[in-house]
Amino acid sequence: MATAPWFVLSPNALLSAIGLLRGPDKTIPTPAEDWRTAVVDVVVPAYKEEDNIIHCLASLARQTVRPRQIILVEDGSKDQTVPRAREYAQAAGLDLVVIERNSSIGKTPTIKRQAREFDSDVEFILDGDTFLESPDYIERCVQELYQGIGIASACGVVLPMRPKDRHELAQSEEFQRWHGAPTYDDPHRRRGLLHSLWWWITNAYRECLYMFLQRFVYKGQMVFFGSITNPVGCAVAYRRKYIKDLFDRYEPIFGDDLTNSEDIFIGFALNNEGYRNIQLQDVQARSEEPEVQRLPRQVYLWSSSFLQSCYYFDPLLRSPFKSFKRWRKRRKDKQRGIEELRLIKEQYRQPFGDQYTKEYGRPVGWAMLLSAIEKIGFPTALIVMTILRMWEPLAVTLIAEVIVSLAVLFTVGTGRRLEMVLKGIVMTPVRYAMILADTITISRFAIDLWITGNRKWRK
Repeated sequence: MATAPWFVLSPNALLSAIGLLRGPDKTIPTPAEDWRTAVVDVVVPAYKEEDNIIHCLASLARQTVRPRQIILVEDGSKDQTVPRAREYAQAAGLDLVVIERNSSIGKTPTIKRQAREFDSDVEFILDGDTFLESPDYIERCVQELYQGIGIASACGVVLPMRPKDRHELAQSEEFQRWHGAPTYDDPHRRRGLLHSLWWWITNAYRECLYMFLQRFVYKGQMVFFGSITNPVGCAVAYRRKYIKDLFDRYEPIFGDDLTNSEDIFIGFALNNEGYRNIQLQDVQARSEEPEVQRLPRQVYLWSSSFLQSCYYFDPLLRSPFKSFKRWRKRRKDKQRGIEELRLIKEQYRQPFGDQYTKEYGRPVGWAMLLSAIEKIGFPTALIVMTILRMWEPLAVTLIAEVIVSLAVLFTVGTGRRLEMVLKGIVMTPVRYAMILADTITISRFAIDLWITGNRKWRK
């Protein structure tokens, strides 16, 4: 999810703030398709999710829009995920299709194969370690997905899964349909004190990070550009045809290795075609986070995928340098009355195709370029100031950054402002540790790019 370090004194954060002040495109959309007629299939990639799968499926059972079918892809873990899923599906009346693999091949082939092998209009991806907290999550995503033909993906806000969130769902009517519910003893409550502490640290850190990114940065990108850089891949609705076309195009080039995080690559590729990735602020999901000692590995996957996608989609990053050319074209189109001739109105409408991107760029390219600058620039600046012993500028930078970050958390943490500020203070050392650890990822990428010449990045 996090495609840039959480550094609030940054050009990208400033861009989001300007977007929030500027406001969204005021065009009133007139959709050509009725979202109510869309056929929705849910694909659940799962690997060793026997402790989460009932929560995942129970959240689907209480959705206001029920999918046509749920396709559970068990990625070779050989645990109790499939038996429990079948038990629950039968009790809850869910149409469950199970695909069991002999060995793990990853999430990317799952998305690709289901986009090709099924004929739904919407392919909704819900990871096995994630559940939909909002009963109307799928309904809202599909509804907004069909507001314009240029919208390719839609997701809600995703926050860390806490023990109390699991407990609340386990008490729901839908969860209680499972025959094991009356005697259910959540293994997450039996982790032991040390593991519970590690999990709490991760959840607290990620909650602060996700609130900042999704309630502020991504929200600002949405109102400014009508798109975010990439969807949150653990609970997202895709237009199936767009995803199928994407794999048909890039599979011959990359195979199934769409960088180290498939949702970041997919988000870049969709933006490159002129499509939009939208995020809704009124629906929410919960995803299980790794314990704190596994954080560096996950941050590496996200950060390396972002840098790799920047390399692959270089014309997107060059968009700011084509802004004047794009403005002139838009002005000429308006003078010729092209925009007024459209019978179907759509917000943030732009021509499709990568050739347009190469010539004129995309507005959302501003966010990608600025994210790349701050990802590389901020940790580098900290290291340089430390090496040169510029203690006063370093202290001023860190103090100012922490104050502003806490102010943002106070602003976006409606109903929990004091709690979010306290978590922000406690998690500051973890946050900076992750930012500095990111320098290893940047260094590896630079070595691949300019020394070894390696361009075939793999997980």
